[in-house]
Amino acid sequence: MDGIQRFDSFDGTPIAWHELGEGRPLVLIHGYFSDANTNWIKYGHAAILAEAGFRVIMPDLRAHGQSGRPHDAAAYPADALAMDAEALIAHLDLDAGCYDLGGYSLGARTVVRVLARGHAPAPRRVILSGMGLEGLLDTGARAGHFRRVLTGLGSHARGTPEWMAEAFLKTTGGDPVALLGILDTFVDTPRGAIAGIGQPVLVAAGVDDDDNGSHAALADLLPDARLVEVPGNHMSAVTKRELGEAIRDFLTA
Repeated sequence: MDGIQRFDSFDGTPIAWHELGEGRPLVLIHGYFSDANTNWIKYGHAAILAEAGFRVIMPDLRAHGQSGRPHDAAAYPADALAMDAEALIAHLDLDAGCYDLGGYSLGARTVVRVLARGHAPAPRRVILSGMGLEGLLDTGARAGHFRRVLTGLGSHARGTPEWMAEAFLKTTGGDPVALLGILDTFVDTPRGAIAGIGQPVLVAAGVDDDDNGSHAALADLLPDARLVEVPGNHMSAVTKRELGEAIRDFLTA
């Protein structure tokens, strides 16, 4: 099945998702300021995985892409993104051990929150890409960076990380008000909860990506992890074919 579908999440916010391929379900969650098309479809990752026999399910996070973009602060409770993922997994009737779950950047953080909360059926395998250990333990630093981006639009000096983030925001047509709400949903995950993830985990990141801390430290903390570095930094690694190939090779090993 291909195309875009929608359902109403835990609080009625409409969540859109894209699908490509048939086979074992694989839920992939995109990063902040992005959307499913930009992270997973545009650069061929979804096609690589569909060709390998997966039903690739790619939601647009609330406030992103073609999902609802509410401006009401009540739409952004703590762990809202994890609750959206749990609602999608329930809507799709995915059973424990019968699907895989992964994400890039904020998507990876959302996956960790789903696992830490323990409300959804447990996936077979897990992909954490574009994420380091510090970005899970302490979400405040990253939230602060993006809050500066969104509250200072048009004022950032050319070439700074804030300027580059704003430039990316323009390419995806993001809604600054809704995206500010997302920052209020961030929840830190304790070290012990991360170390308690028992599934095989792929930790994949650009070799020059330190935006969310150390991906090597994250892999070291997990009991069953494979670390793969692909070319690029946080912004460019997700455009590299090697990322999709690393996910495919991990899931089919």
